[in-house]
Amino acid sequence: MPPFALNHSIKFQLKTYKHIFFDLDHTLWDLERNAAETIGELLVSYNLDEKLKASTPGFIEEYNKINDSLWEEYRLGKIDRKTLRFERFRRVFQLFGLEDEQLAHDFGNAFVRDSPLKPHLIHGAKEVLEALSLSHTLHIITNGFAEAQVVKLKASGIGHYFTHVVNSEMAGFNKPDPRIFEYSLDLAKARKEDSIMIGDHLEADILGAKRAGIDQIYYNPSSKVHSEIVTYEVRQLQDLIPIFKN
Repeated sequence: MPPFALNHSIKFQLKTYKHIFFDLDHTLWDLERNAAETIGELLVSYNLDEKLKASTPGFIEEYNKINDSLWEEYRLGKIDRKTLRFERFRRVFQLFGLEDEQLAHDFGNAFVRDSPLKPHLIHGAKEVLEALSLSHTLHIITNGFAEAQVVKLKASGIGHYFTHVVNSEMAGFNKPDPRIFEYSLDLAKARKEDSIMIGDHLEADILGAKRAGIDQIYYNPSSKVHSEIVTYEVRQLQDLIPIFKN
C-alpha cells in the first residue's frame, strides 16, 4: 500500500500547493495525551482520585465521550464556550455520583488553564512541519479557543512555523462552515487552487474545506471507514511529505 492514498475516482493531476492549512488538536497537538495528563494531575490535586468511585483511566474514558459530544454541539452552534467548559466536568462528575457545580466550575477552569501548557505532539509533527516549512507557507485553522491555542503552540514549540493562526472566535464561524476557510484564505492572501487543508476530523476539517473549494488531506490514523471522496488520505503525519515533493 502506498504511504498515502490519492483519489483516483475523478480526473486529477498532482498540483503544486503554496499554502498548507493545518488543524491543531488531534492533528498536530496530541489533545488526548495532554488532556489525560492534566486530568490525572487535577484529580490528585483536588483529592478526587480516591473520592470518586472510578479509576483515573475510567474517568478519562467517560470524560472523552462527554467532551466529544459537547464539542459536536459547539461546532453546530448549539452551545457556547462557557457551557462547554462547565458542562463537560459537571456531567462526568455526576456520572460518578458527585453533584457539585462549584467544583465542576473550578475544575473546568483549572483544566483550561493547565492543559494548554502540555507539550506533547502527534508523532512526526515537528519533522513534518520542519520539512514543509522550507517550501510552503503554513497556517492553522482551529475551532479551539483563542487564548488556549496560542499557549499550546508556544508550549509545544511549533508556533514559529505558522504565518497565520485562525480560530473560530476571530473568524466568527466554526468549522465546517465554509466561511471560516474563506476568512483564512483572505487573511493569508491565498488562492483556493494553491491551498490545501489537513485535519483529522472528516466533517469539520475535510468536508468543510471541500465545500469551500479547497483540496484536503484527511489524517486518519485509525483508518476509520467512510465513503467520502477526499483529495488525499494518510495514516501517519510523515506520509504528508511525499505529497508535497512533486
